[in-house]
Amino acid sequence: MMTTSTDVPAARAAELDAADPLRPYRDLFIGADDPSVPAYLDGNSLGRPTKASAEQVTAFVTQSWGGRLIRGWDEEWYDLPITIGDTLARVALGAASGQTTIGDSTTVLLYKLARGALALRPDRTEIVVDRDNFPTDRYVLESVAGELGLTLRWIESDTRGGVTVDDLKSVVSEHTALVVLSHVAYRSGYLVDAAGAARVTHEAGALLLLDLCHSVGSVPLELDTWGVDLAVGCTYKYLNGGPGSPAFAYVRADHQQDFVQPIWGWMGRDNPFAMEQGYRPAPGIRRVISGTPSVLGMIALQDTLALLDDVGMEAVRAKSIALTEYALDLVREFLVPLGAEIGSPEDSAERGGHVIIDHPRFEAVVERLWTKGVIPDFRAPQGLRLGLSPLSTSFGEVCTGILAIRDELTD
Repeated sequence: MMTTSTDVPAARAAELDAADPLRPYRDLFIGADDPSVPAYLDGNSLGRPTKASAEQVTAFVTQSWGGRLIRGWDEEWYDLPITIGDTLARVALGAASGQTTIGDSTTVLLYKLARGALALRPDRTEIVVDRDNFPTDRYVLESVAGELGLTLRWIESDTRGGVTVDDLKSVVSEHTALVVLSHVAYRSGYLVDAAGAARVTHEAGALLLLDLCHSVGSVPLELDTWGVDLAVGCTYKYLNGGPGSPAFAYVRADHQQDFVQPIWGWMGRDNPFAMEQGYRPAPGIRRVISGTPSVLGMIALQDTLALLDDVGMEAVRAKSIALTEYALDLVREFLVPLGAEIGSPEDSAERGGHVIIDHPRFEAVVERLWTKGVIPDFRAPQGLRLGLSPLSTSFGEVCTGILAIRDELTD
Protein backbone atom coordinates (compact mmCIF):
# COMPACT_ATOMS: atom_id res chain seq x y z
CA MET A 1 0.00 0.00 0.00
CA MET A 2 1.29 3.45 -0.91
CA THR A 3 1.98 5.76 2.02
CA THR A 4 0.74 9.36 1.93
CA SER A 5 2.28 12.58 3.15
CA THR A 6 0.06 12.22 6.22
CA ASP A 7 0.93 8.63 7.12
CA VAL A 8 4.59 9.20 8.03
CA PRO A 9 4.17 12.15 10.45
CA ALA A 10 1.09 10.50 11.96
CA ALA A 11 3.06 7.32 12.62
CA ARG A 12 5.82 9.34 14.25
CA ALA A 13 3.27 11.14 16.45
CA ALA A 14 1.84 7.78 17.52
CA GLU A 15 5.34 6.61 18.51
CA LEU A 16 5.90 9.75 20.58
CA ASP A 17 2.55 9.38 22.33
CA ALA A 18 3.24 5.73 23.12
CA ALA A 19 6.58 6.66 24.71
CA ASP A 20 5.23 9.70 26.61
CA PRO A 21 5.36 9.08 30.39
CA LEU A 22 2.63 11.71 30.92
CA ARG A 23 0.24 10.11 28.39
CA PRO A 24 -2.07 8.61 31.09
CA TYR A 25 -2.81 12.09 32.48
CA ARG A 26 -4.49 13.10 29.24
CA ASP A 27 -7.32 10.68 30.05
CA LEU A 28 -8.13 12.75 33.14
CA PHE A 29 -9.37 15.69 31.05
CA ILE A 30 -12.89 16.15 29.66
CA GLY A 31 -13.07 16.05 25.87
CA ALA A 32 -9.49 14.99 25.30
CA ASP A 33 -10.65 12.33 22.83
CA ASP A 34 -13.66 14.18 21.44
CA PRO A 35 -13.63 13.45 17.67
CA SER A 36 -15.31 16.79 16.95
CA VAL A 37 -12.17 18.53 18.28
CA PRO A 38 -9.28 16.57 16.76
CA ALA A 39 -6.67 19.16 17.75
CA TYR A 40 -7.02 21.57 20.68
CA LEU A 41 -3.95 23.77 20.45
CA ASP A 42 -5.01 26.69 22.62
CA GLY A 43 -4.35 25.41 26.13
CA ASN A 44 -2.39 28.55 26.95
CA SER A 45 -5.56 30.61 26.47
CA LEU A 46 -8.02 28.28 28.19
CA GLY A 47 -7.10 24.89 29.62
CA ARG A 48 -9.37 21.87 29.36
CA PRO A 49 -11.41 20.96 32.46
CA THR A 50 -10.46 17.87 34.42
CA LYS A 51 -13.01 15.16 35.02
CA ALA A 52 -12.36 15.51 38.74
CA SER A 53 -13.30 19.20 38.56
CA ALA A 54 -16.75 18.40 37.15
CA GLU A 55 -17.34 16.16 40.16
CA GLN A 56 -15.84 18.63 42.64
CA VAL A 57 -17.90 21.59 41.41
CA THR A 58 -21.10 19.55 41.62
CA ALA A 59 -20.21 18.31 45.10
CA PHE A 60 -19.43 21.85 46.23
CA VAL A 61 -22.80 23.15 45.08
CA THR A 62 -24.81 20.32 46.60
CA GLN A 63 -22.81 19.60 49.75
CA SER A 64 -20.54 22.50 50.77
CA TRP A 65 -22.66 25.39 49.55
CA GLY A 66 -26.02 23.64 49.71
CA GLY A 67 -25.31 21.71 52.90
CA ARG A 68 -23.10 23.91 55.02
CA LEU A 69 -24.50 27.26 53.81
CA ILE A 70 -23.05 30.28 55.65
CA ARG A 71 -21.18 27.94 58.03
CA GLY A 72 -18.79 27.22 55.17
CA TRP A 73 -17.03 30.53 55.72
CA ASP A 74 -15.99 29.62 59.25
CA GLU A 75 -15.21 26.02 58.36
CA GLU A 76 -13.04 26.56 55.26
CA TRP A 77 -13.84 29.30 52.79
CA TYR A 78 -12.42 32.30 54.63
CA ASP A 79 -8.90 30.86 54.56
CA LEU A 80 -9.17 29.28 51.10
CA PRO A 81 -7.35 32.06 49.18
CA ILE A 82 -4.32 31.61 51.45
CA THR A 83 -4.40 27.82 51.75
CA ILE A 84 -4.70 27.32 47.98
CA GLY A 85 -2.14 30.08 47.50
CA ASP A 86 0.31 28.15 49.67
CA THR A 87 -0.31 24.97 47.65
CA LEU A 88 0.22 26.85 44.40
CA ALA A 89 3.41 28.37 45.79
CA ARG A 90 4.82 24.99 46.80
CA VAL A 91 3.79 23.07 43.68
CA ALA A 92 4.39 25.60 40.91
CA LEU A 93 5.94 28.88 42.07
CA GLY A 94 9.04 27.84 43.97
CA ALA A 95 7.92 29.96 46.90
CA ALA A 96 7.59 29.47 50.64
CA SER A 97 4.19 29.65 52.31
CA GLY A 98 2.59 32.92 53.36
CA GLN A 99 3.47 34.84 50.19
CA THR A 100 0.69 33.93 47.74
CA THR A 101 -3.05 34.52 47.67
CA ILE A 102 -5.82 33.79 45.17
CA GLY A 103 -8.42 36.34 44.14
CA ASP A 104 -9.55 39.05 41.71
CA SER A 105 -8.56 39.10 38.04
CA THR A 106 -5.01 39.43 36.75
CA THR A 107 -5.76 43.03 35.79
CA VAL A 108 -6.94 44.01 39.27
CA LEU A 109 -4.07 42.22 41.01
CA LEU A 110 -1.54 43.77 38.65
CA TYR A 111 -2.91 47.20 39.58
CA LYS A 112 -2.78 46.40 43.29
CA LEU A 113 0.78 45.08 43.16
CA ALA A 114 2.08 47.89 40.98
CA ARG A 115 0.60 50.57 43.22
CA GLY A 116 1.81 48.81 46.35
CA ALA A 117 5.31 48.40 44.92
CA LEU A 118 5.54 52.04 43.86
CA ALA A 119 4.59 53.12 47.37
CA LEU A 120 7.69 51.27 48.56
CA ARG A 121 9.84 53.49 46.30
CA PRO A 122 8.20 56.90 46.81
CA ASP A 123 11.18 59.00 45.72
CA ARG A 124 11.53 57.35 42.30
CA THR A 125 9.78 58.46 39.14
CA GLU A 126 9.95 55.75 36.46
CA ILE A 127 8.31 52.43 35.60
CA VAL A 128 10.05 50.15 33.09
CA VAL A 129 7.96 47.95 30.75
CA ASP A 130 8.38 46.62 27.21
CA ARG A 131 6.20 47.63 24.27
CA ASP A 132 5.46 44.00 23.37
CA ASN A 133 4.13 43.13 26.82
CA PHE A 134 0.54 41.94 27.03
CA PRO A 135 -1.89 44.84 26.46
CA THR A 136 -3.41 44.66 29.95
CA ASP A 137 0.02 45.09 31.53
CA ARG A 138 0.76 48.12 29.37
CA TYR A 139 -2.67 49.67 29.89
CA VAL A 140 -2.63 49.21 33.66
CA LEU A 141 0.83 50.76 33.91
CA GLU A 142 -0.20 53.67 31.68
CA SER A 143 -3.11 54.25 34.06
CA VAL A 144 -0.90 54.03 37.15
CA ALA A 145 1.71 56.35 35.66
CA GLY A 146 -1.02 58.83 34.84
CA GLU A 147 -2.47 58.68 38.35
CA LEU A 148 0.87 59.19 40.07
CA GLY A 149 2.58 61.51 37.59
CA LEU A 150 5.30 58.97 36.80
CA THR A 151 7.18 58.28 33.56
CA LEU A 152 6.97 55.02 31.63
CA ARG A 153 10.36 53.96 30.32
CA TRP A 154 9.72 51.68 27.36
CA ILE A 155 11.93 48.78 26.25
CA GLU A 156 11.80 48.27 22.48
CA SER A 157 11.94 44.47 22.57
CA ASP A 158 12.26 42.02 19.68
CA THR A 159 8.74 40.81 18.85
CA ARG A 160 10.16 37.42 17.86
CA GLY A 161 12.21 37.28 21.02
CA GLY A 162 11.76 39.24 24.20
CA VAL A 163 13.39 41.34 26.89
CA THR A 164 17.00 40.39 27.59
CA VAL A 165 19.13 41.28 30.58
CA ASP A 166 21.09 43.65 28.36
CA ASP A 167 17.85 45.34 27.27
CA LEU A 168 17.03 45.88 30.91
CA LYS A 169 20.47 47.23 31.76
CA SER A 170 20.06 49.89 29.09
CA VAL A 171 16.96 51.45 30.69
CA VAL A 172 17.02 50.96 34.46
CA SER A 173 18.58 53.72 36.52
CA GLU A 174 18.46 55.45 39.87
CA HIS A 175 15.07 56.82 38.75
CA THR A 176 13.50 53.37 38.29
CA ALA A 177 10.95 52.38 40.91
CA LEU A 178 9.44 49.29 39.28
CA VAL A 179 10.20 46.90 36.41
CA VAL A 180 7.28 44.88 35.02
CA LEU A 181 8.00 41.93 32.71
CA SER A 182 6.13 38.91 31.44
CA HIS A 183 8.13 35.82 32.32
CA VAL A 184 6.99 34.20 29.06
CA ALA A 185 6.08 36.63 26.28
CA TYR A 186 2.42 36.19 25.29
CA ARG A 187 3.16 36.32 21.57
CA SER A 188 6.62 34.88 20.90
CA GLY A 189 6.87 32.61 23.92
CA TYR A 190 10.27 34.08 24.83
CA LEU A 191 11.39 32.99 28.30
CA VAL A 192 12.90 35.83 30.32
CA ASP A 193 15.97 35.24 32.46
CA ALA A 194 14.10 36.04 35.67
CA ALA A 195 17.08 35.69 37.98
CA GLY A 196 19.15 37.97 35.76
CA ALA A 197 16.30 40.48 35.52
CA ALA A 198 15.94 40.51 39.32
CA ARG A 199 19.67 41.06 39.75
CA VAL A 200 19.79 44.02 37.33
CA THR A 201 16.62 45.52 38.83
CA HIS A 202 17.94 45.26 42.39
CA GLU A 203 21.34 46.70 41.46
CA ALA A 204 19.42 49.80 40.40
CA GLY A 205 17.49 49.81 43.70
CA ALA A 206 14.16 49.03 42.01
CA LEU A 207 11.57 46.24 42.40
CA LEU A 208 10.68 43.50 39.91
CA LEU A 209 7.09 42.44 39.21
CA LEU A 210 6.70 39.35 37.00
CA ASP A 211 3.58 38.45 35.02
CA LEU A 212 3.44 34.63 35.14
CA CYS A 213 0.28 34.09 33.08
CA HIS A 214 2.05 32.19 30.29
CA SER A 215 4.55 30.32 32.44
CA VAL A 216 2.83 29.05 35.60
CA GLY A 217 2.01 25.36 35.20
CA SER A 218 4.24 25.03 32.14
CA VAL A 219 7.67 26.30 33.18
CA PRO A 220 9.33 25.55 36.55
CA LEU A 221 9.48 28.69 38.67
CA GLU A 222 11.79 29.60 41.57
CA LEU A 223 10.47 32.96 42.72
CA ASP A 224 12.16 32.91 46.11
CA THR A 225 15.54 31.80 44.75
CA TRP A 226 15.45 34.23 41.83
CA GLY A 227 14.74 37.15 44.14
CA VAL A 228 11.50 38.23 42.45
CA ASP A 229 9.72 40.89 44.51
CA LEU A 230 6.16 40.51 43.29
CA ALA A 231 4.32 38.34 40.79
CA VAL A 232 0.85 37.93 39.35
CA GLY A 233 -0.72 35.31 37.13
CA CYS A 234 -3.96 33.75 35.95
CA THR A 235 -5.25 30.25 36.66
CA TYR A 236 -7.36 29.43 33.59
CA LYS A 237 -4.51 28.54 31.22
CA TYR A 238 -2.13 25.75 32.23
CA LEU A 239 -3.79 25.52 35.66
CA ASN A 240 -7.21 24.65 34.17
CA GLY A 241 -9.21 26.73 36.64
CA GLY A 242 -11.96 27.50 34.12
CA PRO A 243 -13.16 30.66 32.33
CA GLY A 244 -12.63 33.66 34.58
CA SER A 245 -11.12 31.68 37.44
CA PRO A 246 -9.41 34.01 39.92
CA ALA A 247 -5.80 35.08 39.51
CA PHE A 248 -3.03 34.90 42.12
CA ALA A 249 -0.61 37.38 43.66
CA TYR A 250 2.81 36.80 45.20
CA VAL A 251 4.44 39.37 47.48
CA ARG A 252 7.87 38.48 48.82
CA ALA A 253 7.81 38.09 52.60
CA ASP A 254 10.33 40.82 53.36
CA HIS A 255 8.13 43.41 51.59
CA GLN A 256 4.86 42.54 53.27
CA GLN A 257 5.09 44.57 56.47
CA ASP A 258 5.31 47.84 54.52
CA PHE A 259 3.24 46.77 51.50
CA VAL A 260 -0.10 48.59 51.22
CA GLN A 261 -2.27 48.10 48.15
CA PRO A 262 -4.79 50.75 47.08
CA ILE A 263 -8.11 48.85 47.01
CA TRP A 264 -9.07 48.66 50.66
CA GLY A 265 -11.80 46.19 51.52
CA TRP A 266 -13.06 44.48 54.63
CA MET A 267 -11.57 41.06 53.83
CA GLY A 268 -8.07 42.55 53.71
CA ARG A 269 -8.39 44.36 57.01
CA ASP A 270 -6.93 43.17 60.27
CA ASN A 271 -9.71 41.44 62.24
CA PRO A 272 -12.36 42.07 59.55
CA PHE A 273 -15.33 40.80 61.53
CA ALA A 274 -14.83 43.43 64.20
CA MET A 275 -16.30 45.90 61.67
CA GLU A 276 -14.25 48.68 63.21
CA GLN A 277 -13.88 52.22 61.95
CA GLY A 278 -10.89 52.91 59.72
CA TYR A 279 -8.73 50.60 57.64
CA ARG A 280 -5.76 48.75 59.09
CA PRO A 281 -4.18 46.19 56.73
CA ALA A 282 -4.11 42.58 57.84
CA PRO A 283 -0.72 41.10 58.60
CA GLY A 284 1.02 39.12 55.88
CA ILE A 285 -0.27 38.27 52.42
CA ARG A 286 -3.93 38.66 53.44
CA ARG A 287 -3.54 42.42 53.04
CA VAL A 288 -3.62 41.90 49.25
CA ILE A 289 -7.24 40.71 49.49
CA SER A 290 -10.01 43.30 49.14
CA GLY A 291 -13.51 41.83 49.02
CA THR A 292 -15.17 38.44 49.22
CA PRO A 293 -13.12 35.86 47.31
CA SER A 294 -14.53 33.68 44.53
CA VAL A 295 -14.77 30.38 46.36
CA LEU A 296 -16.55 28.57 43.53
CA GLY A 297 -13.93 29.87 41.09
CA MET A 298 -11.14 28.19 43.06
CA ILE A 299 -12.56 24.67 43.00
CA ALA A 300 -11.22 23.43 39.66
CA LEU A 301 -7.80 24.95 40.26
CA GLN A 302 -7.19 22.55 43.13
CA ASP A 303 -7.48 19.47 40.91
CA THR A 304 -4.77 20.62 38.50
CA LEU A 305 -2.50 21.56 41.40
CA ALA A 306 -2.90 18.00 42.66
CA LEU A 307 -1.91 16.65 39.22
CA LEU A 308 1.12 18.94 39.02
CA ASP A 309 2.14 17.91 42.50
CA ASP A 310 1.96 14.27 41.44
CA VAL A 311 3.84 14.75 38.16
CA GLY A 312 6.38 17.39 39.21
CA MET A 313 7.19 20.54 37.26
CA GLU A 314 10.43 19.14 35.83
CA ALA A 315 8.49 16.37 34.07
CA VAL A 316 5.93 18.91 32.88
CA ARG A 317 8.69 21.07 31.44
CA ALA A 318 10.29 18.09 29.70
CA LYS A 319 6.98 17.26 28.00
CA SER A 320 6.45 20.93 27.11
CA ILE A 321 9.85 21.13 25.42
CA ALA A 322 9.19 17.86 23.57
CA LEU A 323 5.83 19.15 22.29
CA THR A 324 7.18 22.49 21.09
CA GLU A 325 10.26 20.90 19.50
CA TYR A 326 8.04 18.46 17.64
CA ALA A 327 5.72 21.26 16.55
CA LEU A 328 8.64 23.29 15.20
CA ASP A 329 9.98 20.26 13.32
CA LEU A 330 6.62 19.90 11.57
CA VAL A 331 6.44 23.64 10.90
CA ARG A 332 9.84 23.55 9.22
CA GLU A 333 8.88 20.54 7.14
CA PHE A 334 5.35 21.44 6.09
CA LEU A 335 4.69 25.16 6.64
CA VAL A 336 7.94 27.05 6.04
CA PRO A 337 7.98 25.88 2.38
CA LEU A 338 4.53 27.49 2.06
CA GLY A 339 5.75 30.88 3.26
CA ALA A 340 5.27 30.56 7.03
CA GLU A 341 7.89 31.99 9.35
CA ILE A 342 8.73 30.91 12.88
CA GLY A 343 8.09 33.77 15.30
CA SER A 344 9.36 32.10 18.49
CA PRO A 345 12.86 31.39 19.80
CA GLU A 346 14.09 28.12 18.31
CA ASP A 347 16.30 27.38 21.32
CA SER A 348 14.10 25.63 23.90
CA ALA A 349 16.09 27.22 26.74
CA GLU A 350 14.69 30.59 25.59
CA ARG A 351 11.13 29.41 24.96
CA GLY A 352 8.12 28.77 27.16
CA GLY A 353 5.23 26.41 26.41
CA HIS A 354 3.90 27.85 23.17
CA VAL A 355 5.14 28.74 19.70
CA ILE A 356 3.91 31.20 17.12
CA ILE A 357 4.21 31.09 13.36
CA ASP A 358 3.52 33.96 10.98
CA HIS A 359 1.86 34.05 7.57
CA PRO A 360 -0.21 36.77 5.86
CA ARG A 361 -3.17 34.38 5.47
CA PHE A 362 -3.32 33.09 9.02
CA GLU A 363 -6.20 35.25 10.26
CA ALA A 364 -8.55 33.68 7.71
CA VAL A 365 -6.95 30.26 8.14
CA VAL A 366 -7.63 30.21 11.90
CA GLU A 367 -11.29 31.02 11.33
CA ARG A 368 -11.63 28.06 8.94
CA LEU A 369 -9.72 25.71 11.23
CA TRP A 370 -12.04 26.43 14.13
CA THR A 371 -15.05 25.24 12.08
CA LYS A 372 -13.25 21.90 11.71
CA GLY A 373 -12.41 21.51 15.40
CA VAL A 374 -8.74 22.36 14.92
CA ILE A 375 -8.24 25.13 17.47
CA PRO A 376 -5.11 27.28 17.65
CA ASP A 377 -5.48 31.02 18.15
CA PHE A 378 -4.59 34.15 16.21
CA ARG A 379 -2.41 37.00 17.39
CA ALA A 380 -2.15 40.13 15.28
CA PRO A 381 -0.78 41.05 12.90
CA GLN A 382 -0.37 37.60 11.28
CA GLY A 383 0.51 35.08 13.98
CA LEU A 384 -0.97 31.64 14.55
CA ARG A 385 -0.17 30.53 18.09
CA LEU A 386 0.08 26.92 19.22
CA GLY A 387 -0.48 26.62 22.96
CA LEU A 388 0.55 23.10 24.00
CA SER A 389 -0.55 22.10 27.48
CA PRO A 390 1.76 19.29 28.70
CA LEU A 391 -0.79 17.30 30.70
CA SER A 392 -3.59 17.34 28.13
CA THR A 393 -2.02 17.83 24.67
CA SER A 394 -0.89 14.82 22.66
CA PHE A 395 1.72 14.63 19.93
CA GLY A 396 -1.07 13.33 17.70
CA GLU A 397 -3.01 16.55 18.19
CA VAL A 398 0.03 18.59 17.22
CA CYS A 399 0.48 16.53 14.06
CA THR A 400 -3.20 16.74 13.13
CA GLY A 401 -3.25 20.49 13.71
CA ILE A 402 -0.16 21.33 11.67
CA LEU A 403 -1.18 19.10 8.78
CA ALA A 404 -4.58 20.85 8.80
CA ILE A 405 -2.81 24.22 8.63
CA ARG A 406 -0.77 22.92 5.69
CA ASP A 407 -3.93 21.83 3.90
CA GLU A 408 -5.51 25.29 4.38
CA LEU A 409 -2.44 27.01 2.97
CA THR A 410 -2.35 24.75 -0.07
CA ASP A 411 -6.05 25.12 -0.94
